[in-house]
Amino acid sequence: MTPMLAARAHERTGPLRLERIAVPEPGPHDVLVEVKAAGLAPSLPKLLARGAFRHLPAVPGHEIAGTVVRAGAEVDAALAGARVRVHAVLACRTCRFCRSDREQMCPSAAMIGHGAHGNGPMPLYERYHDGGLAEYVRVPSWLVDVLPAGVGFDVGAKVHDLGNAVRALKCAALPPGGTLVITAATGTMGTAAVRLAPFFGAGRLVLVGRSAERLDPVRALSSLPAETVALDELGAGWESGHGLTARLRELAPEGADAVLDFLPQGAGTAQATAALATGGTLVHMGGNRSPFPYSARDLQHRCWRVVGTRGCTRTDTAAALDLLGSGALRADDLITHRYALADVNDALAAMDRRAEPIWMAVVRP
Repeated sequence: MTPMLAARAHERTGPLRLERIAVPEPGPHDVLVEVKAAGLAPSLPKLLARGAFRHLPAVPGHEIAGTVVRAGAEVDAALAGARVRVHAVLACRTCRFCRSDREQMCPSAAMIGHGAHGNGPMPLYERYHDGGLAEYVRVPSWLVDVLPAGVGFDVGAKVHDLGNAVRALKCAALPPGGTLVITAATGTMGTAAVRLAPFFGAGRLVLVGRSAERLDPVRALSSLPAETVALDELGAGWESGHGLTARLRELAPEGADAVLDFLPQGAGTAQATAALATGGTLVHMGGNRSPFPYSARDLQHRCWRVVGTRGCTRTDTAAALDLLGSGALRADDLITHRYALADVNDALAAMDRRAEPIWMAVVRP
């Protein structure tokens, strides 16, 4: 085949390089996917800088949808020509985590086109570390899901993020009609959670974000009653003065049943936690390194559950695909930006600047 165009990272810092490289050759258990859409994650430059990508040069991009153009000798021939999305989690499939719907915790866990998270041998990552910011990608045949009719490639590429939101909402274990606080509500995970919340017991939403201007369109994404808390309206000293907790308590005097927290930094995580009801649940998926000022006694006394979770499982993405396929869930309007592969560095810069709202973004090679 003619060499393909790919965006590759050669070092931990600096722009991705657009290069012509050989199309990967599928093995007997692989499929070759012509990439139609690849999701773009704003965390990519940070992951590279941290050294999460163990193989450089590498093609990033863990959110992939496209068409199977070649199938290995041991692969079901019916997959040829199928419209698919790729489940990017590489795991051993035999450990106690993989056998209990927790493959993201596998000691060998890594992701196609993404970082390596586990601390064990990663033979699959050795072979499949290149991702979807290219015209073609080689993946294990057991990690492709056929897209339901009516689900386009752009949405198919973002099923991974929808699956992450499904995982967070499952962890929240909301009571029917429960009050749910979502922090960083104007970002990718926040908007996905807003759209999915009605399917997981929520009866009312409180959305936390930087500004009312950005929160108002997000509130309109949900059929549930929703109120907003704009951090820039709390006053300059809200972080030290517990302004977020006070505002959340005004809106939910008995406390929130759960908080889905996607904040990557700052005091918002701790302050949202303080607004939980007795017996409430904090689900954290933001990677916040700020101090968490609660003792074990605090958790015991208030009967709080604190759940940390990273990523989604195949079961989570299957749930998202089922909702999309049935027509109960719409996600096309969550994708606000679409880029050509040649513009990938401009896209990453725009996501980093956050000068305009970007809910979900895809690249179309």
